[in-house]
Amino acid sequence: MAHTRIRKFNTGETYPEQNLDNDLCQAVVTQGGKTVWLRGQCPQNLDDAQNINSHDPVEQTHKVMQNIRQLIEEAGGSMEHLVKVVVYITDVRHREDVYRTMGEYIKGVHPVSTGLVVQALARPEWLVEIDGTAVIPE
Repeated sequence: MAHTRIRKFNTGETYPEQNLDNDLCQAVVTQGGKTVWLRGQCPQNLDDAQNINSHDPVEQTHKVMQNIRQLIEEAGGSMEHLVKVVVYITDVRHREDVYRTMGEYIKGVHPVSTGLVVQALARPEWLVEIDGTAVIPE
């Protein structure tokens, strides 16, 4: 089962003033399969909930996206099954770093995406949180 990705685009085209490279789309159509709803992933280890030792948005985003990939794989899928992400950042100045890093993990996937700048996350040291939804074929 392949998801239908409607109106694919790359953020390099939609935000030419920013240095971004995210393969996204305007809508995803899925049929059947099992839906995996991911909790907002933060820059901490899944096994022990310890924060990574970094205040760098790139390093934090790598950890967040690694968690997302790991959880989808534990559910029996892969990143190609990711259909939606919601990105929360605490400082708009980190947007390019966060999205560029996220783009490494979603290259060719084209999920839909929503991005928000929030006042704070659950822990003050967290700069980024991303939740996602995946639909894995039966």
